[in-house]
Amino acid sequence: MIESIRNIGIIAHIDAGKTTTTERILYYSGVSHRIGEVDDGEATMDWMVQEQERGITITAAATTCQWQDCRINIIDTPGHVDFTAEVERALRVLDGAIGIFSAVEGVEPQSETVWRQADRYAVPRIAFVNKLDRAGARFEEVIEEMRQKLGAAVTPVQIPIGLEGSFDGVVDLIDQRAVRFAGEQGRDVETDAIPDELTELATRWRDKLVDPLATGSDEIMARYVDGEALPAPLLRAELRRQTLHGDVQPALCGASLRNIGVQPLLDAVVDYLPAPQDLGPAPATRHRPPPEKAVAVPRDAEGLALAFKIHTDREAGLLTYLRVYAGTIEAGKAVYNERLGRRERIGRLLRMHANRSEAVESVAAGDIAVAVGFKDVQTGDTIGDDSGLLLEPMRFPEPVISVAIETRSLSDNDRLLQALAAIAREDPTFSVQESDETGQVLISGMGELHLDVIVRRLEDEYRLEARVGQPQVAYRESIAVEGSAHHRYRRAIAGKEHAADISLRVAPRPRGSGNAITIDAGALPEQLIAALRRGVANGETSGVLYGYLTTDIATVVEQAGPEDATATELAFETAAALAFADACRAASPTLLEPVMTVDVTVPSEFVGEVIGTLNARGADVQQVEARRGAELVSAIAPLAKMFGFSTALRSQTQGRGSFAMEFAHFAPTAAAG
Repeated sequence: MIESIRNIGIIAHIDAGKTTTTERILYYSGVSHRIGEVDDGEATMDWMVQEQERGITITAAATTCQWQDCRINIIDTPGHVDFTAEVERALRVLDGAIGIFSAVEGVEPQSETVWRQADRYAVPRIAFVNKLDRAGARFEEVIEEMRQKLGAAVTPVQIPIGLEGSFDGVVDLIDQRAVRFAGEQGRDVETDAIPDELTELATRWRDKLVDPLATGSDEIMARYVDGEALPAPLLRAELRRQTLHGDVQPALCGASLRNIGVQPLLDAVVDYLPAPQDLGPAPATRHRPPPEKAVAVPRDAEGLALAFKIHTDREAGLLTYLRVYAGTIEAGKAVYNERLGRRERIGRLLRMHANRSEAVESVAAGDIAVAVGFKDVQTGDTIGDDSGLLLEPMRFPEPVISVAIETRSLSDNDRLLQALAAIAREDPTFSVQESDETGQVLISGMGELHLDVIVRRLEDEYRLEARVGQPQVAYRESIAVEGSAHHRYRRAIAGKEHAADISLRVAPRPRGSGNAITIDAGALPEQLIAALRRGVANGETSGVLYGYLTTDIATVVEQAGPEDATATELAFETAAALAFADACRAASPTLLEPVMTVDVTVPSEFVGEVIGTLNARGADVQQVEARRGAELVSAIAPLAKMFGFSTALRSQTQGRGSFAMEFAHFAPTAAAG
């Protein structure tokens, strides 16, 4: 039943406890019979060798469990900014999310990033304040940080019993009881009266919980004003309603590593996060016939699903993760790929448990599964009936760092290209380019760790030894002013005359808005309009000064001719590309470099030295924020000058400093360096 499904993601900063919490969820729900620990390299969800070695999540892992007659599909996402694409595609297909925050570190940089990603997709969330058993743990301060930094309407439904070494349970503010966890691995949930010393505090926090609920419910308001008892089911129902609308985010607390607070978190997933039917119809566009910009996909339509993740398995082949939005997808049947315009057959359908699976015959609207048998599918493809509908695609950041790569043996070069192509198919933020002139292969990604992981994958999964060069920045080109050009093309090829007279103008667009092409050249045949677009698009990829991709340029084709048989697609495409290049050269072309946001967490005694190093690397320090026992230094810096910063930071801080770096925007630079 669709109302008994919960599709959720677990999102947080690196080392906040996402995978540790997921391991407890799998244990308490009966999926696993022992708890796998991240620190031991035995976590079920961190199944890649590198994840176990590094102690971090690299790829989003999917699993399924049962709790309170609900099937919960869970995606454990990475916390490192280099793997933000995994979070992006997970949030695109999930209905709800758990945001985990360390009670010691509070709202960290990547916590903020993933929370904003969830905001963009309007994903209902609950928050879990973890690690309350750690020295320096805070609860009320972290809740306030979430409100201030995230703009979140966080509403605690629990408060901790004790802190740090004395933390041993939680107070449930709705049922007004103390909850503790006993037995093997905290499996037994025991309830009791609220300790006397916490009664006043619990009353104060419960009033804070009831306030926003009373605002949205006349019944709760009337009972509250009259001093009547507020039944727990009534409070839960209103809290669920407001959570689904994004008006509040319930907050729970615990210590996953010590097996405290995870079962109530599962209860909250069932109580407050949406079933697929609780959300509106999936947004889509109809691209044939006739085109419509926005339509809603009814759940009783023919089968329709989004391919949100691709993974290559050495034994099973290509695994395609699907979120079904309408109808039913069945194993053994052919489905239509809207991008390819043809059908492909699904060999098998699987439900995933990290890297293990179980076969199923079909999956219905609201469910998540893996299809085996596709050959040409890509991330973001719409799969299903031949309906002409395209589900809303995902948006991924562009790669900002590149390195040259080669094999130790020339005979392995073809294998290298095949392996890189397979990885690029899986990862939309990774790209491969082979130079026609030099034969050099360049790989591009989101950061040094991202590319390092890919090089290790070549060794571990494809048995390829590869050498990489020094990192290079992925520059872009743009223009500073308006420019225009006219190009006249005349050529006879194989006895046929090809002619085109193209006039166009270019103008700068706001940073980060990308390119735009407008054809305003009167009535033209559709194939010639398409040729003009292809020509300008080809010019955009060729660069003006140094051959880098162009960005943030608006192109308007103002005139195109002649209107006779010599006007061919070849001529229009070629002339448009050359006119675009001429117009950009007349528009003060400029080179752009990627600028990064840098957040450095450093012990207080080293903060001056670290700021000095950042300044020497061309960084602009924005603020320094005091944290308990540390300082958070926030800056923006050109990527080209940040290579090797991690080594310098470790040296300066005796290994105690850490940093996160994320692409912010492109900005003009003097030269490519």
